[in-house]
Amino acid sequence: MNRRDILRRSAAAGLLATPAAGLLSGCATSGGGDKNDAETYQGTKSAQNPLGVKEDAPLEVVIFGGGFGEEYAKAHEAMYTEKYPKAKIKHSSTQEISKTLQPRFVDGTPPDVVNNSGSSQIDFNGLVSQNALAGLDELLAAPSLDIPGKTVKDTLLPGAVEVGSYDGKFLVLNYTYTAYGIWHSAKLFADRGWSYAKTWDEHIALCKQIKAAGIAPWTYAGLHPRYMSWPLISTAIKFGGPSVATAIDNLEPNAWKSDSMRAAADAWHQIVKDKYILEGSPGLDHKQSQTAWCQGKAAFISCGSWLESEQKDVTPAGFNMTIAPTPSLGSGDKLPFEAIRGTAGEPFMVPAKARNVAGGLEYFRTMLSKKGAQDFTKKVASLTVVAGATEGVELPYGLSTVVKALDASGANGFNWVYNSFYRKLERNLVDAACGEFFSGRIGPAEFLEQCQKGADSIAQDSSIKKYKRAA
Repeated sequence: MNRRDILRRSAAAGLLATPAAGLLSGCATSGGGDKNDAETYQGTKSAQNPLGVKEDAPLEVVIFGGGFGEEYAKAHEAMYTEKYPKAKIKHSSTQEISKTLQPRFVDGTPPDVVNNSGSSQIDFNGLVSQNALAGLDELLAAPSLDIPGKTVKDTLLPGAVEVGSYDGKFLVLNYTYTAYGIWHSAKLFADRGWSYAKTWDEHIALCKQIKAAGIAPWTYAGLHPRYMSWPLISTAIKFGGPSVATAIDNLEPNAWKSDSMRAAADAWHQIVKDKYILEGSPGLDHKQSQTAWCQGKAAFISCGSWLESEQKDVTPAGFNMTIAPTPSLGSGDKLPFEAIRGTAGEPFMVPAKARNVAGGLEYFRTMLSKKGAQDFTKKVASLTVVAGATEGVELPYGLSTVVKALDASGANGFNWVYNSFYRKLERNLVDAACGEFFSGRIGPAEFLEQCQKGADSIAQDSSIKKYKRAA
């Protein structure tokens, strides 16, 4: 039995459910009989074929089967084969990205395009530290497929490249442009005569009013409580400025225990103390909590702008879901109320050991064409990182509020990237602390202490590659 057979049989037995960094240690050494002969999949570069795609080279695409579905990807694949009709595309979709693909990364046979998303994604820190991803700079320098006179990079929204870069190397294409905020039903608020609150004191007063009307002010994904870390950290950044995020991203000592984070944690603890959270929320997953919200059982929920697409099957007609920024703590905030978190998301990658790297990059160029971006937005009600791609597209109600919120935020928009640098920190450590905090089992001081201990454990772990974000 050869090494590949052993690995695959081990994977089938569930023996490969270990951290990505450890699994990928084989990437640097796999070869010999496992060689992919990638050079045989490289065509000749020309003005019409800037990435050197071999016209008959097969392409394998693996998509995360989440809220966006897979129809958008099939449409992009059809666009690819319009240009390369001899290319045979193998398409598959899974929610178990890590379980499905880690063994293939180890034995040197990864797909050509991977939508590495969802709760079971492969840790990017492990992938990057093992040089398992192909660089995307050649893609950025290539001409846009259908926007004359511009390179691919010229067509991207601000921050699209930065969020997928590690130590200055662009390795991950985050395709969607996501806004994160607090969502409410415009219809519910209009019917009740409520107005969205711009300050924290006004928000608490509104929560009291909502509760008196027999509706829970808040619900959240109790099985994924990190969703509530997003508005809490946003509150801190708006209060103390973008340096709050930079300190957290760079694992600076006591970054989670700064004055701004303490002020934010104290504020958010009030909705726990005053029982403004829907009873039973700690036991709900994201779909269950979002459905309860759509049913009018709660007024507010924290989520990204994929929410409308994810809930389209259960959202009542005329619900008019609306995104809004987190309320300001007070007049001393360094960022205005309109400032909202916006970032590129939904990561795609081309593995370094993919057979058809050129085809993978060309597939990305198809995705980043105006036609590809508009088709995605029409199908899943989400923005892409392609600037101006919504022109002439009729947007659903929720997405139109996202566009307005991002426009109002303008240059005051902010983001953090610690969750991309160190997936474990957000998905495990901060997630666990949020679970304790928003269920009322611990207070603000203990919450921040747990988050800081988590960050310190990452900082002190020599096996985890560290990254620095510029101020």
